[in-house]
Amino acid sequence: MRRTGQIVLGVLLLFTGTAHLTFARTDFQAQVPSWLPIDENVVVIASGVVELCLAVALLVTWRQPARGIAGAVVAAFFVAVLPGNIAQLTEHRDAFGLDTDAARAIRLLFQPLLVVWALATTDAVATLRSLRRRRA
Repeated sequence: MRRTGQIVLGVLLLFTGTAHLTFARTDFQAQVPSWLPIDENVVVIASGVVELCLAVALLVTWRQPARGIAGAVVAAFFVAVLPGNIAQLTEHRDAFGLDTDAARAIRLLFQPLLVVWALATTDAVATLRSLRRRRA
């Protein structure tokens, strides 16, 4: 079950990374916080490339500890993009068919699930604990 979840998450990241670079670039720009001092297009392209790299990591990494590390990095990425999702809500930006604050808030609630998904399917927490014990 974990491997299936890891594959599905990898495919999802492959799709969204491709979307960042192609057909959904404008929608993703709506998630870049206005306070970020970097061009929106640069942020969207960079995050799309990162998503593609993370997708590949999830789709080809099956042995521990690399698998758990990949999952932890994916989870950290989902945490890192959270301010963009919050900005879409607080700045009332329409994108991806989310044209009400209620819809944007509901979408925001799914972000923690992505973090849990990345950690659970790759057994990241146990792997990182094991690595930490080895160093001690």
